Formats: sequence, structure tokens, C-alpha cells
Amino acid sequence: MISCSLSPNTEADDVWLALKTMLMPWTHHHGNAVDQVEQWFCRYFSVSEAVSFNSARSALLGILKSFGIGTGDEVLVQAFTCVAVPNSVLWTGAKPVFVDIDATFNMDVRDAEKKMSPKTKAIIVQHTFGIPANMNQLVVFAKKHGLYLIEDCAHSLGATYQGKKVGSFGDAAFFSFGRDKVVSSVWGGVAVMRAKSKEQRAKLKTYQNKLPYPSRAWIAQQLLHPIVFFLILASYNWAPLSRRFTIGKVLLFLLQRLHLLSFPVYPEEKRGRKPIDFPARFPNALAVLALNQLHKLDRYNETRKTVASYYMKQLRSFSGYTLPKEAAGSIYLRFPVLMDDPIRMIALCKRNGVLLGDWYHHVIDPAGVSFDAVGYVRGSCPNAEAAALRILNLPTRITHEEAACVVGLL
Repeated sequence: MISCSLSPNTEADDVWLALKTMLMPWTHHHGNAVDQVEQWFCRYFSVSEAVSFNSARSALLGILKSFGIGTGDEVLVQAFTCVAVPNSVLWTGAKPVFVDIDATFNMDVRDAEKKMSPKTKAIIVQHTFGIPANMNQLVVFAKKHGLYLIEDCAHSLGATYQGKKVGSFGDAAFFSFGRDKVVSSVWGGVAVMRAKSKEQRAKLKTYQNKLPYPSRAWIAQQLLHPIVFFLILASYNWAPLSRRFTIGKVLLFLLQRLHLLSFPVYPEEKRGRKPIDFPARFPNALAVLALNQLHKLDRYNETRKTVASYYMKQLRSFSGYTLPKEAAGSIYLRFPVLMDDPIRMIALCKRNGVLLGDWYHHVIDPAGVSFDAVGYVRGSCPNAEAAALRILNLPTRITHEEAACVVGLL
């Protein structure tokens, strides 16, 4: 099965590591892996401190609180995003204000100017699909209005903009270790604070230290994820009885219904509410998985860039597809394509063993998000809404032969 969403980073060593870690419950909360992950980010970004959490949404919440953002404040966030981003703003008591996107699927600074108000205190810049936003314009905009600039690097660890690492431009940045992100420990995230104020940096660490660890049941659920999905992907299309009820599909359905596998977005998050599991500290068990993946970062991103280059070359002559603009420094966590009727193409490819991605088929993803609850006004971001109707994501952490299969189906 070729997939860009069902645990695409998992390799055999990750499966064995998850299994070994699961069998050592005394290491699930405490150990030296958390410090090693944080030190990796300190070295990579040449900062004195990086602070880990159980998710990127928890990391963003910690950043916002460290900057003193709360009730009565507004934060600019882009539309065409996951509900986790505006939710972190809502959980501080502040209001997310949605900004439209440009041709790179990132924030349009011209619309940001229109959405500014005296209450605006920060701007969250998302590097969608691993394609860097226009940081020259956005840095100038933030300085002009005296805003905190926070980089959302959930899709972009390893990407660069004009030769400088994404995550190095703002006052702070956060990174995700979600199941389908650049590197994965199923859940997890890191915040990097570049603010000049030592007090703000200290607040972030203090905030982390006061948080609880996730429950042991929650940790075990995440450790099970790479093990199970290794089996699910291998048997997803194995249909001894019926193409409709394949072994992999049945296994996935049953494990989710039994709550042995977690979903990437909790049901209450779709209504702007904060689940009981967030925020929390990054448990050592998941840090073990993340550290193993960080050692593979360069290899993973080189594969992504090579496959994206292949797509760009092969699909350029196809009619009916709009390809992304080539942007130096992109890592292409997924390769975005615009087309009419992407739902039909997803169904066609699924029947042929390829699971294409759907970031973001809703202007605030996933399906079922209450726009009223998160404060999105329909029609306020027309470019983002148009993109959501036509977007298709192609997998990039795959082999050349698998990429050729995807192109053949298109």
C-alpha cells in the first residue's frame, strides 16, 4: 500500500523499537531520550533551549502563554489549516483571526494587513506542505506592527528559505512529531523560543515543568500505532473474501472502534474544546521513537525532494492539473496538486493501492469542524476555500517505482 497519511515514516527498526519500548513500562515516563531530543533541536537551530511537549498544539499553547497572550487579544492564523492551530489560540482565551493564502498555500501578507486590528498581538506563519512562506515580507510585516512572529513548522523540519532554516526567522517556532509529519513518534512536539526576553524563555520551561505526563494507557496506545500500522499497510489490499472488506481495512476499523488506536484530532477539538490529554509533557517512550526518526531526517527529506522533482517534471505536461510553484528550500512533506474533482481521483487511486492525502479538503480541517466554534467566517478567505475544493496531496516519502505508479494512475 502506498500512503502519505497512514504512518508513512515507519520502517522495520521503528517497529522493533516501539515493541521493545512497550515491553519496558518503567521507561515510559522518565528517561534520557527527552533530553536528547531537546538537545538535538538546540544544536540544529543553535539555540540555548528547546522545550518538548506531548503534541505540537501543546507546544504552541506554551509559546502563546509565554508571550502573555490571552483574553482580549487577537492572533493572525492562516485559513487552509488544521483546527489544532486556531484551537491553541482559543485555549488561551484569545481570538484567532483567519488570513487568506497565496499561491504557495501559505499566508498572504496583503490579506494580513487587512485583518490587522489594535488587538492583534501575534502572527502564526505556517509553512504548508514543507513549502516555505514568504518570510521576507512576513518578517517586515511583524516588525512593522510590533507582533510576535511564531513559525508553524509542523510540515517543514529541514526546509530552508533563502538558505536559512525555517524556524529561525521568528520569535518562536514549533514542530510536530505527528504520525504523518516530517519525523514521527505518533504524538509529540517541540517549541523553540528565540525571543530576546530571558523571562519569556524561562516562562516556557516553567510551563512545561508544571504539566503532567500523559497516562500510561495513552502512551501504550501510541506505541502500538507503528506496530499495528506496519501490519495494516502490508495487508490493506489483501482480500481473500471481498475487495470491500480487506484484512487491513477490517483491522484498522476494529482497532479504532476498540480505542486501541488514537485519531489525530479528538472529537471535542472540532468544537474548539480542549481534550483532557492536552497539554502534557513529552513522555520518554515517545521521545525514544522521535530520536530514532531524527537520525533519519536528512535521508527522508532527500527522498521527498527527489520524488517532488520527479512529479514536477512528469506532471508538467498533463492537462487538468495545477502544480505548485517551484520554491527553493522546500522539502515537500506532501506534493500538492490542484485539480477538478479530487474526490474521484482519491477513490480511483485507492482502488489501485494508493492512498492520496486530503490536506486540506476543508478550509479548517478535518471534516466536521464547527466554523462558528473556531471563529471562521465563510467567504472571508476565498483563496483558501477554493484550494480546499481542488487540493490533492501526492505521497513523497516513497520509492521511485512507487512514484511512477502514482504518476501512471494520474
